[in-house]
Amino acid sequence: MRRPKVKVAVLYNESDPEMYKKTSDTEVMDLEFKTYFEVDKTTPMEEYDYVVAKLKSIGFNAYSLNIKDDINLLLKHLTEEKPDVIFNLIEIYKDNPRLEMNIVGLYELLGIPYTGAPAMGLANCQNKVLAKRLLNSAGIRIPHFFIVYVKSTKYPHRLKYPLLVKPAFEDASVGIENESIVSNGKQLRKRIEHVLKQFNQPALVEEFIEGRELNVAVMGDKRLRVLPISEIDFSQMPDHLHNIVSFQAKWDPHHESYHKTIPLCPAPLPKNIEKRAKELAFRAFKVMGCRDYARVDMRLSKNNKLYVLEVNPNPDITEGAGFMRSAQHAGMTYALALKRIVNYALGRSNNLKSAKSPS
Repeated sequence: MRRPKVKVAVLYNESDPEMYKKTSDTEVMDLEFKTYFEVDKTTPMEEYDYVVAKLKSIGFNAYSLNIKDDINLLLKHLTEEKPDVIFNLIEIYKDNPRLEMNIVGLYELLGIPYTGAPAMGLANCQNKVLAKRLLNSAGIRIPHFFIVYVKSTKYPHRLKYPLLVKPAFEDASVGIENESIVSNGKQLRKRIEHVLKQFNQPALVEEFIEGRELNVAVMGDKRLRVLPISEIDFSQMPDHLHNIVSFQAKWDPHHESYHKTIPLCPAPLPKNIEKRAKELAFRAFKVMGCRDYARVDMRLSKNNKLYVLEVNPNPDITEGAGFMRSAQHAGMTYALALKRIVNYALGRSNNLKSAKSPS
């Protein structure tokens, strides 16, 4: 008798899917600088459907659901459909990234295994101030920082310029722009007050570490594996732009920084530094309570010191980009990487008796 296929619900949240329009080749060709990346014509919804197609191709009974900021829709679906496992791709609820942890709390209450970080891990990483304190308490080097909660006439500090100013509770580089790097008190005050007003949350100010930016992917649950290190190459960045991965560099194909932050994987690093970076990523993953897959962003200073900037649970899993780039260089196909992430969640389930993962 054939066992039923494992039912995988790929859940995501795009409250206004109709707002997405495809970028045309002409739009990018008209830019005043030389582009590096091809135009990405896929919408987020198409990317989620692609994940579903890949999961189906390896034997899972997979489907996607957009909850559209509707918690009742989510609860009704889960109680009626009863998926064996949730591939959790919900990152923001009601435009608030801090509610991400609450969504997985519902999965926990319903007893449905899900991929990625648990609620506490998401909470730890979402609060950048708490994250820095946790990392620092574990002896992991971070840039010196201070936090500003309210507007003031002065912002005294002992940090060394240049400084980076960003919102304390955002992710995906939201609020990080070229103007986020400041070199004097006047610029610092202006940027702090911009963050306080624009994002209605504290401003995090930290020393900007000049050097190389490394992305270190970690994968696993009970047994962890650090994947080949990727580097963001800033060598083509023009003088009027800072060497940072800004919001525009990540998400805006019409912005010059998008085409001047070029990934290199594996990163060309001396063996001793590569070893140190991987050990650091492993420790940071554990300290922050991550699970299944995460990306640890760090800087290698000019005097070869490693600083952890952020720990990103449930990072972007677009094929060929970010986390999956490192997985590919570790010898995994996209489908195999997805399968392993699903299987980590299945391994935590005490409820699956008849359904088995495809071999």
